[in-house]
Amino acid sequence: MTKNKERASEHEHEPTVYVVDDDLDMRDSLQWLMRTVGLQVEVYPSASAFLEAFKPGGAGCLVFDVRMPGTSGLDLYEELVARGEGMPVIFMTAFADVPMAIRAMKSGAIEFVEKPFNRQALLDRVQRAIKNEVERLHLKADREAAQRRFRLLTDKEREVLALIKDGQPNKAISATLGITPRAVEMRRAGLMKKLEARNFAELLRLSIEAEAAVDA
Repeated sequence: MTKNKERASEHEHEPTVYVVDDDLDMRDSLQWLMRTVGLQVEVYPSASAFLEAFKPGGAGCLVFDVRMPGTSGLDLYEELVARGEGMPVIFMTAFADVPMAIRAMKSGAIEFVEKPFNRQALLDRVQRAIKNEVERLHLKADREAAQRRFRLLTDKEREVLALIKDGQPNKAISATLGITPRAVEMRRAGLMKKLEARNFAELLRLSIEAEAAVDA
């Protein structure tokens, strides 16, 4: 097992900065820089080395050099996007040009920096990207959890839920569905328990999260 793989295993739940640059001095410099502020960092000399070790699913930020022998940083990120990996990326280059910058932004880059760059400015960008990515993943997890809970509902409970969301009280729901108020109360209690909603506000929030997970 390589050192990078060992670090990945030990810190797989920590947000990680993944640096891919064919310049050894730049890799060492960026590794040191990220560690000065307590960031977990892994460095790779090529796209192939990165792809061999990378485990998707966690939070983090990609810092890719654009121009590298073999697969470029842009090609590498486009490959990750094609695989469904949406981690934020910051591209670095010593030879910027407009077409390259446009392609980088269209690929999903949040930043495009020219070497040499201000170290603190780069750190700020990386930390901001990680913060946003952590929040995005938490929101995604909440939505998926809400969707799993909604799958537990019976069709009858879903009927009641739809009318609750329309603002109908129990008596109106009873009349609409042709069931007793007691049956409405039982279905309402059942769906609230399954969704782990303590009140109407939580019920609405969970509904929104579940619907967002379907649309995502």
